[in-house]
Amino acid sequence: MFEIAFIIGIYSYLIFAIGILGILYRNNIIVVSIVYLVVVLYFFFKKKRLHNLGKIKFDKTSKFLILIIVAQVAVNFIGALGPEISFDSLWYHLVLPKIFLLNHAISHISGGLLYYSDMPKLTEMFYIGGLSFGSEIIAKVIHFSFGLLILFSIYKIARKFLSKKISLVAVLIFYSSLVVGWESITAYVDLARTFFEVLAFWGILNWFENKNRKWLIIAGIMMGLAITSKLVAVGSLLVFLALFAYKAHVKRESALLAVKNFSIFIIFSILIPLPWFIFSFINTGNPFYPYFSSIPVDSGQSLAMPNLLFIFRDFYNLFLNLSDPISPLYLIFLPLIFVVLKKSDVKIKFFAIYTFLSIIIWYLTQSARGGRFIMPYLPIFAILSAFAVEKIKDKKIEVVVIVAVVIVSLSSIFYRGLANKKFIPVLLGKESKSQFLTNNLNYSFGDFYDTDGYFAKTIKSSDKVLLFGFHNLYYVNFPFIDSSFIKKGDKFNYIAVQGSGIAPRFSDWKEIYYNKMTHVMLYTKEGKEWVY
Repeated sequence: MFEIAFIIGIYSYLIFAIGILGILYRNNIIVVSIVYLVVVLYFFFKKKRLHNLGKIKFDKTSKFLILIIVAQVAVNFIGALGPEISFDSLWYHLVLPKIFLLNHAISHISGGLLYYSDMPKLTEMFYIGGLSFGSEIIAKVIHFSFGLLILFSIYKIARKFLSKKISLVAVLIFYSSLVVGWESITAYVDLARTFFEVLAFWGILNWFENKNRKWLIIAGIMMGLAITSKLVAVGSLLVFLALFAYKAHVKRESALLAVKNFSIFIIFSILIPLPWFIFSFINTGNPFYPYFSSIPVDSGQSLAMPNLLFIFRDFYNLFLNLSDPISPLYLIFLPLIFVVLKKSDVKIKFFAIYTFLSIIIWYLTQSARGGRFIMPYLPIFAILSAFAVEKIKDKKIEVVVIVAVVIVSLSSIFYRGLANKKFIPVLLGKESKSQFLTNNLNYSFGDFYDTDGYFAKTIKSSDKVLLFGFHNLYYVNFPFIDSSFIKKGDKFNYIAVQGSGIAPRFSDWKEIYYNKMTHVMLYTKEGKEWVY
């Protein structure tokens, strides 16, 4: 898994380098991608011996659990193959790669709409490759694949302590969460962040076991890749700080040694996203832009002390009532965790410290923003829960727990199956992508699509449309410039407005088109080109 993570990180920075050099052309990306893939496959198959994989044996219960996992994967894959309709993807996760490709360069985009253009974007670099080879479907499958990598990582970590059967229970606990199923069908970045954070924990665990500082460095690199995937992952450094303090305590290490070890971890965690920080600083004067700027970013919440009167309500919402739910299984397993924790060895307490502190960090900083912001911590929570099942050493409890996991997993399959059912006519060719998007996009929430083909028929490649009131620009498939980042000297000969009337300064422009579904109006002034 660590080798795969390194391969992912290197490819991301290859695309970043091409973009910084201003040679971000599809042909260049395709050539680089194919050459890189050939080199990776050569060394992978030269080094690995894959014939042993078929010799792994499972009992009947384990095979049944694997069957459920495969069914969940299949249901999620159906959604991953469908057209993208998720808000953040259509706002910036896919729009920024698309604009970078159109401009043949990765650059700062000014204004109050695409202000994430300077932030670290490991996963979006992969989406540039996906768009170069085809469409947003490849980007969605890439994000879906990170979910599969997480499953293998959970299983491998769990097998260090647990049986095959209970390790599979840990996999199911995580993958049956509805937020994981939803994320698996989007071109978001949270599954990528989760994968790298799991590997960071795994690296620290290996370092704890064998004291080889190599693992400390690898863990720092993995954490750096997580931060490069999603900047808010920097908050996890506080959780890892607690792990370092705990290790120093149980190993009776000096405070100086603990600080030295944590400094090594921090240095590599920062070195990996550093090129993006430098890029942001050069463009904006702020390495963490748009954070610490005048732009209001992530309106969820800021660090604040919790209201004790509402803490039980909040934790009820965490486990049972989020808009993007995790799973009730985590709440079910909490009593078992507390029962077995006192008798557990220090390595298992590593899992507990990580889990409980991550919940606190999420609660204080990200709880208003939903379940996907706690998702990076759920794999370790799932392993800790499975550990509690095995160590309780009561066959009746074990059977009840496995039945509960199966019921929740089947419920998740059913629910996600209903949610993904809408993609099946498109995949079977019974509904066109155009008709699907026309019917399923949310035009009152910022989406756009050329539902009647008017823009495709009217706007030529030599034209340029100035957009007002548009938000999610991914399906804008004609030459455009948005009012949020237009600059002096830009030229246009059409104005499109969504959701409102035209600005008074353009009141003499003539309306030539209005779409009742998308609420888009198109204006021109005798077809003449205007300079902003």
